[in-house]
Amino acid sequence: MKIATWNVNSLKVRQQHVIDWLAESHVDVLCLQELKLPDEKFPRAELEAHGYRSWFAGQKTYNGVGILVRGNLFVDEATVVRNIPAFDDPQQRVIALTIDGVRIVSAYFPNGQAPGTDKFAYKLAWLNALHDWLADELTRYPKLALLGDYNIAPDDRDVHDPKAWEGQNLVSPEERAQFERLIGLGFVDAFRQFEQPEKTFTWWDYRMFAFRRNAGLRIDHILLSPALAPHCTSCTVDKAPRKWEQPSDHAPVVAELALSA
Repeated sequence: MKIATWNVNSLKVRQQHVIDWLAESHVDVLCLQELKLPDEKFPRAELEAHGYRSWFAGQKTYNGVGILVRGNLFVDEATVVRNIPAFDDPQQRVIALTIDGVRIVSAYFPNGQAPGTDKFAYKLAWLNALHDWLADELTRYPKLALLGDYNIAPDDRDVHDPKAWEGQNLVSPEERAQFERLIGLGFVDAFRQFEQPEKTFTWWDYRMFAFRRNAGLRIDHILLSPALAPHCTSCTVDKAPRKWEQPSDHAPVVAELALSA
């Protein structure tokens, strides 16, 4: 099973990019973030015409998450969850479902704005709720993958200039501690299971020629549960779509899982 995550920064703008990338990558499951459109505007029919069924939680202008699944895979409709249960939140940031026995969670973590702000406090509260919910999910779904835009660069290897970013949002000690709490549940960072080129990032600001200078951050991740991590055979960042015309500021992250039928 080939799974991937991609913050498309507006599915309306990047719909053709998604269709083209699906045709090139042949992924089985694609988790999307920042749809930036309501449910009634989601291009379900267009994606289905290209072989992918869709589950999503949309929101006008901001946020929104989705999961695209290749047509031949079995999705247990009874397992679909939108947002974090027991966490009252109007922002659409989580969707989960079970595909051929694998629990897939697509998540768009809050940005946080800056340490000390109300938005940062919301981010930490959201992360606490996510942690507690996933702890429960793991007891019911041992094979679980958490894919998404985490808005956290876990360590200095994931930052183009660690000194310049020190203490800032996305790299603060509080956010990194929350990432480590997820690891403490037994999750494995799929990307770090393999030898990787130095300065491999997933996000580059649109400003100041950041992509051209590779001045980026690795903030998009695939975490795998203890029962799933041993089946991972590769995890890579596909920078090609970031070079396309009018691209998302994020690149897809792809992991391959060798799972027996």
